[in-house]
Amino acid sequence: MTLTGPGDPASLQELFGMAHKNTLVERMGIEIVEASAERVVARMPVEGNTQPYGLLHGGASCVLAETIGSTGAALHAGAGRTAVGIEINATHHRSATSGYVTGVATRVHGGRTVATYDIEITDEQGRRVCTSRLTCVLRDA
Repeated sequence: MTLTGPGDPASLQELFGMAHKNTLVERMGIEIVEASAERVVARMPVEGNTQPYGLLHGGASCVLAETIGSTGAALHAGAGRTAVGIEINATHHRSATSGYVTGVATRVHGGRTVATYDIEITDEQGRRVCTSRLTCVLRDA
């Protein structure tokens, strides 16, 4: 995992290490592969995150999107600050029924008080499953 961004290494380890223990991120099997304030990449298994018809649950895509967008925003905010999601939207383009989906969050705005990320979620064939946008407010801790 590549960790880059403002803040000291201890705060970055806190963000990615024990911070996800016993959380929704852990229960859904989300694995962060790469993380910087500009771009965050993670993957999530489809199995265990489906709706009753065996398709990836749209809410699971939103959880993946919010997880990686918020991670980027927290890295952008830096040490001593927090990022809180205030708006998310998602368009579901196709279903996924097996394997993993990969989410890539790219920063489109990074200010002092607000950060916005575009998130693209694709299946193992590189086909777009979901497009999302997340806006976070940045606050002092």
